[in-house]
Amino acid sequence: MIPKLHYISQGDSPKQHLDNIQKACTFGAELVQLRLKHAGEATVLKTAEKAREITSNYQTRLIINDHYKIAKAVQADGVHLGKTDPCPTIAKKHLHPWQVIGGTANTLQDCNELMEKKVDYIGLGPFRFTNTKHNLSPILGLNGYASVLKAFKSEVPIIAIGGITLKDVPEILKTGVYGIAVSGALTKDFNNMKRFNKIVQTPTTQEQIWIPNNNN
Repeated sequence: MIPKLHYISQGDSPKQHLDNIQKACTFGAELVQLRLKHAGEATVLKTAEKAREITSNYQTRLIINDHYKIAKAVQADGVHLGKTDPCPTIAKKHLHPWQVIGGTANTLQDCNELMEKKVDYIGLGPFRFTNTKHNLSPILGLNGYASVLKAFKSEVPIIAIGGITLKDVPEILKTGVYGIAVSGALTKDFNNMKRFNKIVQTPTTQEQIWIPNNNN
């Protein structure tokens, strides 16, 4: 099964992305996603090759954002495809059977469509406003997650994403999501890795499930 905590790489340059991936692995990340936006394919490929070397040393899973052909070329563990990226069914035909495919969703309809395309996990967000992503989809908040998870009839793991901080995690998990993807909160302080991991690995009981209220 896919890990419950995902680190999404940040940086102002490919080198910074790699430095942060190195730090994430050092602090115990089980899965990192190389999210190198606004870079040419050659740069992404070169960076992905180096990221694969780093993650392999730590037995950390590596997901490549957007570029499924590069994910295959560097033998990454999978690819994450946004709403404007190639269809997961196309990527699946190209990738090895063992490589996972994640998809981005903002609504229940998005989740259902991705389920039909047989993705391995869904990144559902954003939880709140974040500067990490341009053209941000509508904010979900706790109410949004609770509503989608209540109606989503599938075992496909849902990963919450979008401006999530350490203090947000317990309440988000109570909505029924499988795991959490974090970028800024970890990049600012990788010492938080152990804290994030401890919270996401703590089982939520039926009594803990978050109940939405109209004031949130």
